[in-house]
Amino acid sequence: MTWRIGTVISTGKAWRGALELEVTLNRPLPGRAVEGTAAGGADGAVAPVTVRALAYTDLVGEPVPGDALLLNVSALARGLGTGGYALVVGPAAGTTSLPPDPPVGPGHLVKARYTPLQTMVLGVDEQESPHHATLADADSLDGLPVVVADLHSALPAVVAGLRHAAAVSGTAPDTLKVAYVMTDGGALPAAFSRTIAALRETGWLTTCVTVGQAYGGDLEAVTVHTGLLAARHVAGCDVAIVTQGPGNLGTGTRWGYSGVAAGEAVNAAAALGGRPVASLRVSGADPRDRHLGISHHSLTAYGRVALAPADIPVPAPTADVENLPAWGADLTHRIHEQARSLVPPAETSRNAARHTLVDIPADTTLLDTLRTSPAGLRTMGRSLDRDPASFVAAAVAGLHAHHLTTTDTPAARNPAQPA
Repeated sequence: MTWRIGTVISTGKAWRGALELEVTLNRPLPGRAVEGTAAGGADGAVAPVTVRALAYTDLVGEPVPGDALLLNVSALARGLGTGGYALVVGPAAGTTSLPPDPPVGPGHLVKARYTPLQTMVLGVDEQESPHHATLADADSLDGLPVVVADLHSALPAVVAGLRHAAAVSGTAPDTLKVAYVMTDGGALPAAFSRTIAALRETGWLTTCVTVGQAYGGDLEAVTVHTGLLAARHVAGCDVAIVTQGPGNLGTGTRWGYSGVAAGEAVNAAAALGGRPVASLRVSGADPRDRHLGISHHSLTAYGRVALAPADIPVPAPTADVENLPAWGADLTHRIHEQARSLVPPAETSRNAARHTLVDIPADTTLLDTLRTSPAGLRTMGRSLDRDPASFVAAAVAGLHAHHLTTTDTPAARNPAQPA
């Protein structure tokens, strides 16, 4: 662990549960000491180092200029992680006041367990919860469509697809109730995500349910299963979206990435009588071949980890979409060939799941809806214009999920899929 003490210079952007700060460190980050002339100092003195820091206000209060703070700079020092922040742990000096104690109340679920910043929350289904009776014997999602995705950046695109389909069908998009079930493969605090904050503030999301070690949602649950049941029976949502928070973890190996949990989420949705929709992680601009077209993350999670069948929406772009930069006919062909590998003949498959490929048309009106997202669309540093296939692939999963809300029968089998 790499620690620093920082003095707050100014406060910056704030959103639900989080506050950006500008802080001066007491000494440079490891390996980054640059000698210069410090203000008012002699030649050769080390100039002050200023960095961005992030305070989770529910945990550490709201720092103000002049406060001395203890900072965790481990990931920042290595240049790792989404956001590039030093993280505020707490006050570093007696002159900086501690945040007030939280009000005494119900709840005994501990998240981020046995870390110095473990936090206690009220579980949606625990005995002290007003929803305990509702969930005590809940065992079915009653056909709830559950969109599963690898990356957090897919979340606003899936919601955009849902809203686009609603509008096309003549339904007011704001009447659609959408739950985000946040797993613990990435960031643990929901407050880290400006995407969640923007989607909640604008009504694009109805509720956020944090599960596992993740915390800070509107509802807290222990597992993906209880999180999905809460989305259905407590929040009354029409669709649930399951994906990790920001900060995907990967090692460049077949199994060493946090998105493996996408396959497990398919299993959870199916076990509870939901209708799993497996959103493909796609890119036409990623320089790494293993992520070009359909990422190996999706191929492994849905092809090897998912043991229950899911619908897999595959984007079928119109000519004007396919002609966009970073797309092209070759990418479309690659995506469809890779998708077919997810539905091998039964006699050659190691996986009992028999997924259904569903071609979903994608035209420029879908892109127009994506551009209205209140949350910025960026994946691995790339925007909608730089990597349209990434966001369109997520959006068509939303289109298909909306279709499932209007029908009691599964989607027609793709003709390309083996019978």
